[in-house]
Amino acid sequence: MKCKKFKSQNKRVFIILSINDIIIIINNNSKRGGILVSKGSKIFTIVAFFIVISVVGYGVYAFSKGAAFFPEEDIKYFKTFAQAFQIAKSNYVDPEVVTSKKMIYNAIKGMIESLDAHSGFMDPEGAKELEVETKGMFGGIGIEITVKDGILTVVAPIDDTPASRAGIQAGDQIIKIDDKITKGMTTEDAVKLLRGTPNTKVTIHIMREGFKELKPITLVRDIIKIKSVKYKLLENHYAYIKISQFQEQTTNDFVKAINELQANNEIKGLIFDLRNNPGGLLDQAVKISDQFLDEGTIVYTKGRDGKEGARFNATKGKSVGNYPIICLVNSGSASASEIVAGALQDHKVALIMGTTTFGKASVQTIFPLEDGSSLRLTTARYYTPSGRLIQAKGIVPDIEFKDSSPHTIREKDLPRHLPGVEEDKEKQVDTKKEDIKEITKPAKAPEEDEMVKKAIELLKGYEIFKNRQK
Repeated sequence: MKCKKFKSQNKRVFIILSINDIIIIINNNSKRGGILVSKGSKIFTIVAFFIVISVVGYGVYAFSKGAAFFPEEDIKYFKTFAQAFQIAKSNYVDPEVVTSKKMIYNAIKGMIESLDAHSGFMDPEGAKELEVETKGMFGGIGIEITVKDGILTVVAPIDDTPASRAGIQAGDQIIKIDDKITKGMTTEDAVKLLRGTPNTKVTIHIMREGFKELKPITLVRDIIKIKSVKYKLLENHYAYIKISQFQEQTTNDFVKAINELQANNEIKGLIFDLRNNPGGLLDQAVKISDQFLDEGTIVYTKGRDGKEGARFNATKGKSVGNYPIICLVNSGSASASEIVAGALQDHKVALIMGTTTFGKASVQTIFPLEDGSSLRLTTARYYTPSGRLIQAKGIVPDIEFKDSSPHTIREKDLPRHLPGVEEDKEKQVDTKKEDIKEITKPAKAPEEDEMVKKAIELLKGYEIFKNRQK
């Protein structure tokens, strides 16, 4: 049997175990690891291991710098897994339940999802859905969801979708989808139930603070075309731009919006709305930040060894003019939107107004697998230009603005959330002490939104003060 090494450009070594290309090291004296076979070895060990190999037809990847083979400790636990797999496959009462695909997929899902709240496994169908979503169009009801304490919870409804029109709010707990209980359900499984053919119905049963019993809400699925950039001129001189999510075309749409507003009007200030923006593509967050800056760091990352990874810097040629800017945020502002808010705050080009953001400062990388499935794995933490790590903390606004709406969940509330460096892993934050309430569902028209009104007042005040200094 020949052993083959596969090296990628980043010098990570791939060891592939598949039915077509079995790479195993059988060496009695190997100090580097592998399967050790001696005359007294039990045949079961080899048989069980080859059962797993035959099942994992799409490949198992081992990533380690310079290490060519699985270490002996890993082989030990692979053997345990093989034994458990064989016992379950051969003895479980309902044989149709223990299909090879289902058992292996569930094993991978459990392994990856136990790492943190944002790592996960997507089967081929789920991987395709993720690709579709980043392009900004899919069939569904229009909500961003997560799992808190085993309960499916709404992070934010997407504007102008069946969910937002039906009054679904951030923080709503989805207890049932049609006749299926959601407790213990993954977000990927929930998405499969919520999405579907347009004009078909789905009923969600929600619990909300103040409700005495579950409230069923029947929604008609629609094509969710996420128009990520909306804009409007307020009171003749104040530009309003809202980004609802960072997608492939977000920067292009933003530049078109700001250019149109600036070309036809005397802009005295910009209200930049990132409320209930759950994030999206990192490169779009960087490019949007670059529209406000001509130089300096936008964001940088640190990986598993604590060393700096990628650093993203601004370039000359910003599209936003030299006028005062107020950026609106709330606890529904997460991930990519926090990168933008953090960059604007650190470079002092905008005042941040609202309530503390979600606090997700981790980077997930998609690793495609051979059969079309994918791993979504947390690979780094990101830092604002000044070196702040906001993981499980969030961006604290310069101007706090509250109202009577119920607050939503934040990163620190999620089980298995990735801790910040300064956070004690053994002492999670007591979220019961949090009494901040905020706007979770802004008014449809910005001119009717209380926070927008307050921002315009501040911009007018700045204009008056500036004129008096002349």
